[in-house]
Amino acid sequence: MGHSTNANANEIVIRLIGDEDLSAWGQALNAGFMRPKGDGSPEFSRQRFELGRALGAFDGARCVGTFRSFAKELTVPGGATLVADAVTNVTVSATHRRRGLLNRMMRQDLDAAVARGEAFAMLIAAEFGIYGRYGFGPATAQRGSLIDKHRAGGIRVPAASDEGSIELITMAEYGKIGPELHDRFRRTRPGAVSREDFVWRNKTGEIVDPGDTFKEPLVALYRDAAGVPAGLLAYRISDGGWRNWVPQQTTLKVEDYFAVDWAAEAALWRYALQVDWIQRVEVWDLAPDSPLPLALHDQRACVDNNDSTGDFLWVRILDVAQAFSARTYDAPGRVVFDVSDTMGYTAGRFVLDAAEDGTGRCLASGSTDDAVVDFALDVSQLAAVYFGHSTLGRLAEAGLLEPRREGGLRAAQRVLRTDRAPWCPDVF
Repeated sequence: MGHSTNANANEIVIRLIGDEDLSAWGQALNAGFMRPKGDGSPEFSRQRFELGRALGAFDGARCVGTFRSFAKELTVPGGATLVADAVTNVTVSATHRRRGLLNRMMRQDLDAAVARGEAFAMLIAAEFGIYGRYGFGPATAQRGSLIDKHRAGGIRVPAASDEGSIELITMAEYGKIGPELHDRFRRTRPGAVSREDFVWRNKTGEIVDPGDTFKEPLVALYRDAAGVPAGLLAYRISDGGWRNWVPQQTTLKVEDYFAVDWAAEAALWRYALQVDWIQRVEVWDLAPDSPLPLALHDQRACVDNNDSTGDFLWVRILDVAQAFSARTYDAPGRVVFDVSDTMGYTAGRFVLDAAEDGTGRCLASGSTDDAVVDFALDVSQLAAVYFGHSTLGRLAEAGLLEPRREGGLRAAQRVLRTDRAPWCPDVF
């Protein structure tokens, strides 16, 4: 049985950590994710993040809870980007459960995000049941895929992709070309997020996670007909061994991919499916609406990998008016909706007016006329509506959204629909 303490919740201090706390904080983080405590890897933390938004819960000198956030750009439907409060490294010691420590850390962080004027907070939820009560909800999907190379029969490639070229690049080139290419890619996809310099240093092996050994991937870079980088695919080969000089279940495992358009993406998939000796391609996270499965000569060669399929990025809207005014809309119209929010940040009625040119203006409404309200929902479901992760009708059928006006959902869906599925290929 784990060590317990008699300290009550009010005696546990929540505070910003300093450099001198990094070891204890890192040990608490490791224990929270069921890893050996070790020394807490303070030097790794110094390289990974800046102090100022990392919180620790302290029972005396002992760190019993961790929480960290940082600024990260989030792309919204239409291509605009907004700075969001990215939450990560959230743990509470098993000895200090049910004392409100997560509530206190979350409230302190979200209050700070609101004070900074940020419209979104976001995280990747390790457990489904925790974060809905703080207003977070699934906003993007993850789709792991397995492709049988020989059964696929190759890919129908648009002629445009034949005009470009593919080269295998070094880690130095990966770190130099990748950031600018990723910045162009992420503006094409709602739900995509920015990458920090640390991420690139980690992916190229300049910084290695404690306890890990860097295994250099092969990186294929696609350049378009003008010689401009347009897509990238990093992968490793998992060797299943050889029998009678025949490779057995050798897999090309895709670890990183993004492209600015389908022509570039198609060229990279064609390349992957032509690599010698492999039997299958494993994609940890394929964009939910990627044409890849349809582009194979045998669509049944691509199946879901259930080890990495489901919800992924969770978003909490903190400023409804700012968020809905920042994205674009497919059709003109007015949408009126009520939002409930137990934390109090966004509760109220909102009116969205979308113009013919696709721009929108959203304002809080003081109206009490319930006859004009199209639907009502909790803030934890609002991100799914905003990003197009789920349709209004589907949410209503699941009991997660309340229709308020006859025909209101149908009319609102025409305004809110998105032409690209939200996708976030980045872990943080």
